[in-house]
Amino acid sequence: MGNIRQTYIKRVAVELVRHYPESFTGDFAANKVQVLRLTDLTVMVDGKPTLVYKKLANRIAGYATRYVKRKRGT
Repeated sequence: MGNIRQTYIKRVAVELVRHYPESFTGDFAANKVQVLRLTDLTVMVDGKPTLVYKKLANRIAGYATRYVKRKRGT
């Protein structure tokens, strides 16, 4: 059985992959960096970006990774 993900997570991940297809790969760590760069899940604190929604960023990056792998057939 697979994991059930919220529609919001799926929608954001698919939108990011469709708008920036060259930025996302089958690597979770690289996708997580891209998700943090392209979304507003971080906040600037004392001049440094601080992650606020870590679990949400991980879920979006994980779904984006699965989506890219399935789409490209690898």
